[in-house]
Amino acid sequence: MSQTDAALLLPAVAAAAREAGALAMGWFRRGEKTSARVWTKDGDSPVTEADVAIDEMLSQRLGALGAHIGWLSEEAERHPESGSDAPAWIVDPIDGTRGYISGADLWAVSIALVQAGRPQLGCLYLPALDRLLTASAGNGVACNGAPLALTEAAPRIAAGPRPVLDKFMAHVEGFSVHPKIPSLAARIAAVAERQIAIAIASDGAREWDVAAADLIVEEAGGRLTDLHGKPVRYDATPRRHGVLIASCEPDHDSLAQSLGAALANSARP
Repeated sequence: MSQTDAALLLPAVAAAAREAGALAMGWFRRGEKTSARVWTKDGDSPVTEADVAIDEMLSQRLGALGAHIGWLSEEAERHPESGSDAPAWIVDPIDGTRGYISGADLWAVSIALVQAGRPQLGCLYLPALDRLLTASAGNGVACNGAPLALTEAAPRIAAGPRPVLDKFMAHVEGFSVHPKIPSLAARIAAVAERQIAIAIASDGAREWDVAAADLIVEEAGGRLTDLHGKPVRYDATPRRHGVLIASCEPDHDSLAQSLGAALANSARP
């Protein structure tokens, strides 16, 4: 699948993301606990009937766009016969489920199309804010259909898990801490929108957490990397990644190294 072919799918994927968001909003209660049924799965991770319903709906909508395209979501895994470099959808029906359950606004529907290890298309929809970020490789980022404005530098604010942030802040000067963003995808996308300078993902992020936001940051002029400055490779399997850092800062590599040093220092006896 060429970049052009992937870009042609973007309107249909964006429509599916909006449909998924509308479905989720049927159970959402701002400031209150969701009306959806909630249970836990392996690792004590919460899941709701909204997650399952959206996963099934997106499987149908996206599956209709190409029978040859594989599938990986938080709820299911199907691979194309030709292996991990073949095109595959990577989906999180609700990224930030705990926030969704509690009635917080910052949760998202995340959809990416990956091929040969990298995202070619990404949609991230925040239904409670009616904010849809879309990107295709080489074509920039749009928010609700309009090109994302990238003229201003981001404030020197960092967001991420507080234990990791505390170690980073003790090692690097000049940053303030952003309040918790329940959705990792929304946290990374906040970098693309220049709302914050740095977003950190703690050890253990899954492909469905970051694939769409990765492309959105890249097309906004930023990077999502490991602590050695290497981009994330996606093979459409539910593996866990190490600590990741996203920024649009010119000193990204230095910031990644500083975070690595801070974590290494804290691990020493």
